[in-house]
Amino acid sequence: MVTWGITKSTKPLRGDTRMANTYSQITIHAVFAVKLRQNFIAKEWRDQLHQYIAGIIANKGAKPLAVGGWQDHVHVLFGMPVTTCIADLMSAVKASSSSWINQQQFIKGKFEWQAGYGAFSFAKSQRDIVIKYIMNQEEHHHQKTFKEEYIKMLTDFDIAYDTKYLFEFYD
Repeated sequence: MVTWGITKSTKPLRGDTRMANTYSQITIHAVFAVKLRQNFIAKEWRDQLHQYIAGIIANKGAKPLAVGGWQDHVHVLFGMPVTTCIADLMSAVKASSSSWINQQQFIKGKFEWQAGYGAFSFAKSQRDIVIKYIMNQEEHHHQKTFKEEYIKMLTDFDIAYDTKYLFEFYD
């Protein structure tokens, strides 16, 4: 378990990744999607997947705050440690979780995530709002498609994008 903002020893341990006198509060909301959308994340095992992803995040030294999603994508909100980069963490989450899905044989054929992800930063004061949003994905997607949701996120965060490099969307 990671102790946020506190180091318990002034003498670094061998292999210790903590940085003395370095403190941060970085909250990241990441989103990634299922490749080809033919292999949907089924309700029967969706919660298990979200718990597994939370475990990966924690094991990598980040603080999982919420994991949720819908049939074709996943949202994660986590506290980012200063010793990890988002790309490395997301690569580990996607590789490990897709391997786990395949080992469990939840689907016929090979499960894969699409290349890439979206990552958005939030202030600590916004955490509860984002957690509620992530945990209500099923209800949210009765109103809006994943494509509409994702493009709105990019637009709200003033992120320039080229539609040819977005996820493969099938409405």
